This record gives sequence, C-alpha cells and structure tokens, in this order.
Amino acid sequence: MFLKEPSHILILLIVILVLFGAKRLPDSARSLGRSMRIFKSEMKEMGTEEKKSEGDTTSEK
Repeated sequence: MFLKEPSHILILLIVILVLFGAKRLPDSARSLGRSMRIFKSEMKEMGTEEKKSEGDTTSEK
C-alpha cells in the first residue's frame, strides 16, 4: 500500500505544498468545496425528479 505510515502522508502533504504553493491551496480547496456542494445538490435534485416521475407514471396506470 502506498500510504501505510504517517510519514508517507506528511511527505505527500509537503510535496503538494511545494508544488502548488501556500497561496493557491486555500483557493483550490474552496473551489473544490463549492464544486462538491453543487454536485451534491444536483444529484439530490435528480433523485427527487426521478421519484416525481415514478409517481407520475404510477398514477397514470
């Protein structure tokens, strides 16, 4: 396994910090959080629309 020890995680975090820089990481995390929130709300909306369409087809029978 790749990340078996805590030192591996620490090294990975340091590499990410060096690659992206301390300035860009909060902005990247914020945009990722917004994207995940939008994705979750869209998936929830699709589920409710699917349930509504199932309800409509059962009432038509």
